[in-house]
Amino acid sequence: MGRECSDCGDYLSNSNFSSNQWRKGPGLSRCKGCVNGYGGGGGGSYGGGYGGSTTFQCGECYRSFASQNELNMHMQVHRPRNVACPVCGEQRFRSGANAVQHVESGYCTGCLGKDNAREQIYRFAAGQSSMGRYMTERPLLTYGGTISGPVPDKPYCCQECSKSFHQLSQLLQHQDQKHNNRRMLSY
Repeated sequence: MGRECSDCGDYLSNSNFSSNQWRKGPGLSRCKGCVNGYGGGGGGSYGGGYGGSTTFQCGECYRSFASQNELNMHMQVHRPRNVACPVCGEQRFRSGANAVQHVESGYCTGCLGKDNAREQIYRFAAGQSSMGRYMTERPLLTYGGTISGPVPDKPYCCQECSKSFHQLSQLLQHQDQKHNNRRMLSY
């Protein structure tokens, strides 16, 4: 089983894609070589990482990873669980993105379902002056200053690379992983 890399256009087997990239689906997946900045071919032509001798090691548990991206993702397991949910107050999350993801999933006891949770997070984010630059559209205000209208499909955007997101947790994770910004939103 294989698919085409969305960056280099090579048709490669699933072993040439990380599990995260594979889950994105056809037309969106990038091969390991492209993710790591080594060009196409799934990593066979750059001499490191996959089949080569370059590895990235965790300084805490000494596990080895084939790419810096995989190591960065792994490092989240070593973060303390000291972030609280902004709705129910439960303190068990490693990042603000994880706390927001908990709310957006619909499992937070303070929200009634996924759709309601997404709408409440959108309204909360739209009401924060610091979040204005991360919103794809300015929400409409009604008399009394409350936000009205439906939640856009992708209401959040990254200011550094202009990528748009359906959920706030996706933007927070993107900011953390791609731009090293862990404190984008404080509540």
